[in-house]
Amino acid sequence: MFAGGVPCPPFSKAGKQLGHGDERDLFPTALRLIEECEPKAVMLENVRGLLDPVFSDYREAINTRLRSMGFAPSWRLLHASDFGVPQLRPRVICVAIADDYAGHFQWPTPDPSQTPSIGEFLRDDMAAGGWLGADDWARGAEGIAPTLVGGSKKHGGPDLGPTRARKAWAVLGVDGGTLGDQPPAPDLSGMPRLTVQMAAKVQGFPPQWQFVGRKTHTYRQVGNAFPPPVARAVGAAIRSALQPRTATCKDFQVKLWPSEDQVPETSFVSIS
Repeated sequence: MFAGGVPCPPFSKAGKQLGHGDERDLFPTALRLIEECEPKAVMLENVRGLLDPVFSDYREAINTRLRSMGFAPSWRLLHASDFGVPQLRPRVICVAIADDYAGHFQWPTPDPSQTPSIGEFLRDDMAAGGWLGADDWARGAEGIAPTLVGGSKKHGGPDLGPTRARKAWAVLGVDGGTLGDQPPAPDLSGMPRLTVQMAAKVQGFPPQWQFVGRKTHTYRQVGNAFPPPVARAVGAAIRSALQPRTATCKDFQVKLWPSEDQVPETSFVSIS
């Protein structure tokens, strides 16, 4: 499988939406690499702006190129909060499956009922330094978090995004002006700050995941990432499409696909 997150600024409403006119548009490069790699499946992620009508011709050009390589492409807007991530993070996913397997692909089923509030999700992290106000904060931090904004070399630092995002965090009782180096101290009287580790948890990274660099650089890695739980859900759906287990009858034969690491080109047994 070929998977990647193509740079978002050419399609983001936070920018000028220049599309192919933006030097950061790497869809042509991604398509070239796909053609060279010849995978059985493709997963590409981007911002929701790519589904805007202004980019309909651009998306169709991508579809046409993928079809010419033998793929069946489809696009879907997925919300991270439908997959256990307590964050408002809509993302556009393009999945392209090789024609021989495309009929088996089904998009993962959303389940927002399993997503906790941000207060419930981060309560233990906020209390890790002994903060006496952690329980009260958790009760007041209802709902999910706004989109984490990682910034870029040109914009953004170690904070939780532009003014609108910071205001949304303030409603949840979080100071989004800067990131903290440690969990709140026991005697904190104002709003707590997120650490990079807390932000990574909100993005869906497991606690053992290692980030490299200073605070600003590590937060950019976190804030610009595709939430792992969503990636896992889509990846599992692709895997299922490439490794179907249901036997089908045709001309008194059954096509059998064995274990996950042994998928032959053709394997048949006769039915007598």
